[in-house]
Amino acid sequence: MDKDFVKEITPKTQDFSQWYVDVILKAELADYSPVRGCMVIKPYGYSIWEKMQQLLDARFKATGHKNAYFPIFIPESLLQKEAEHVEGFAPEVAWVTHGGKEELAERLAVRPTSETIICHMYSKWIKSWRDLPVLLNQWCNVVRWEKSTKPFLRTAEFLWQEGHTAHSSFEEAEEETLRMLEVYRDFVETDLSIPVIKGVKSENEKFAGALKTYTIETLMGDGRALQAGTSHNLGQHFAKAYDITYLDKDGKLKYVWQTSWGVTTRLIGAIIMVHGDDRGLKLPPKIAPIQAVIVPIMGKESETVLNKAQEIYSILKNEILIELDDRNEYTPGWKFNEWEMKGVPVRIEIGPRDIKNQQVVLVRRDTGEKTVVSESELLPRLKSLLADIQINMFNQAKEFLNENIREVKNFDEFKQIINEKRGFIKAHWCKNGECEQKIKEETGATLRCIPFSNETTYGKCIVCNKETDTVVYFAKSY
Repeated sequence: MDKDFVKEITPKTQDFSQWYVDVILKAELADYSPVRGCMVIKPYGYSIWEKMQQLLDARFKATGHKNAYFPIFIPESLLQKEAEHVEGFAPEVAWVTHGGKEELAERLAVRPTSETIICHMYSKWIKSWRDLPVLLNQWCNVVRWEKSTKPFLRTAEFLWQEGHTAHSSFEEAEEETLRMLEVYRDFVETDLSIPVIKGVKSENEKFAGALKTYTIETLMGDGRALQAGTSHNLGQHFAKAYDITYLDKDGKLKYVWQTSWGVTTRLIGAIIMVHGDDRGLKLPPKIAPIQAVIVPIMGKESETVLNKAQEIYSILKNEILIELDDRNEYTPGWKFNEWEMKGVPVRIEIGPRDIKNQQVVLVRRDTGEKTVVSESELLPRLKSLLADIQINMFNQAKEFLNENIREVKNFDEFKQIINEKRGFIKAHWCKNGECEQKIKEETGATLRCIPFSNETTYGKCIVCNKETDTVVYFAKSY
């Protein structure tokens, strides 16, 4: 590895937080903007988001959802209708008070989430049981005035999708909520190669205004947890606040049952922190904007090598996402380092000796392993290699997750591990919010989720020693 090329990247073990920022800047994913807490997503970073959008959007449409768009500005009176919801978001809301030089008669909130404006519209659109279910999604930006920010993970403005649905019964809404949580799990594990723990949030940690919040929790390379996606059963709280009623088949007027669910650009941060190393990014092939790059090693036979590289590029360009790096101003070694930094899954090296032997060299980003492949076998071997890299990256992350889940029996053991180790702590909990709050106040760890499990294990709450059959995951988080 060219040390001059990576000297601006802080080693992960030295300072994980600085390593993370260095990789974002050096790999040209994003840059800081003049607005505090906001970032500029550069083309390479945005192309990763576009790939994620495409894969998720196909899943949404396959489950019957349609895309729509709602305004970014929300009148204060609308936001105030659901007290629990507005209280939950109050510290993060940005307000518009003037239009040009004139003070507005009513303040406008810059969308922190869209439940309120969408509920207002649903109250106009939904009149009969025939109008249900309503299955909508929107791709947009939201603004939350965060005090502490970090690119992709927590920014004042970020990109996301938010699904909003309306149903005729609790059962149907619950089914939808769990269906979309499973869509997220499948996407994150299958396409991002990130293993998750799936479960339900505690009352203290659920979404403001929700009946239930379900979550997928992930573990970053420094041992902190990250909430990768949430799906909320909103019950009838918003329906009653915004008067979303329909005439049912029995002739009675009833409130709808609602859900909302979303994932954000913080998933790009998760990809960096789960898979990256001291050389930079490692991108799973399914969301890599460039799945393979051809680097010709030209030397004295530059024309012959370049012609062969172009020939191979022409064969592969309609089969995979591929680039040909034919720049003359950089050495092959410099190019190797640059493409490793950008996380391209496979590098294809072609030199004079390879042409003579009718072969190429494939280099994996995930393991660094080199393989000599004949030209005639290149396409099937390359596709097989990309599939193997996708699975291997998941397996590596899964191994890291499993190694960093620790079970404890009492609070003293909990405090020792949370201070000395990293990762998730599995423990019995009595379902009392006061015990949960005590853990948070004394250790900084939060209850990440109550996992879905068919097993019933009895034990004592690690705080109050009350008998319980509830096992939960705690962790320090982003």
